[in-house]
Amino acid sequence: MTPKAVFWDMDGTLVDSEPLHEAALIAALHSVGIAAPTNLHERVLGIAAWPVYEMLRDEFGLDLPFDDWIVRKYDHYLPMAETLKPRPGAIEIYNELRALGVAQAVVSNSDRLVVDANLRMVGLFYPGMKTISRNDVREGKPHAEPFLRAAWLVGVDPADAVAVDDSVTGATAGLAAGMRTIFWPEAPMEGPPGALIINSADELRAELGL
Repeated sequence: MTPKAVFWDMDGTLVDSEPLHEAALIAALHSVGIAAPTNLHERVLGIAAWPVYEMLRDEFGLDLPFDDWIVRKYDHYLPMAETLKPRPGAIEIYNELRALGVAQAVVSNSDRLVVDANLRMVGLFYPGMKTISRNDVREGKPHAEPFLRAAWLVGVDPADAVAVDDSVTGATAGLAAGMRTIFWPEAPMEGPPGALIINSADELRAELGL
């Protein structure tokens, strides 16, 4: 059965932007003389900008103020966003649900600047579209607040909604919000207990009743 609402993570779920975020982080770190750790991708996947900054500051000696750091990172990221591609199958499923009248929202741990830039680049930007960025909530994922705000915005009970996310951080937030949570990682991996793990767009279509 198709759910009443579907709430999508953005980076890595709707758009293939995680490699761009990693490249921007590496470039920004290099610009201040810090070598990126080899496990950077695993450590920052799905994590909002402030906790990433705290990790880089505390463990690797990043000494820029946060506001200066994030400008430097986005100065690297935004030009690369022109090369952004959708995650195969994801936006097609989004548009199919939209045509059926299913309520949807994009729920991201990224800043508003990045949410708007990414969605515009892949053509998923229209009047009335619901999007929640890290700037719109007090607590980002893994806290439930971003997904609960999405449910409030579209007027559905969280129990009647599905959260789709590619990171453990995001899937944890969906579960905390009381939603049926689909964990769709970029590469097969174990998800948080209670999440439904899938590994393809076809599996996602089936789980959404399409």
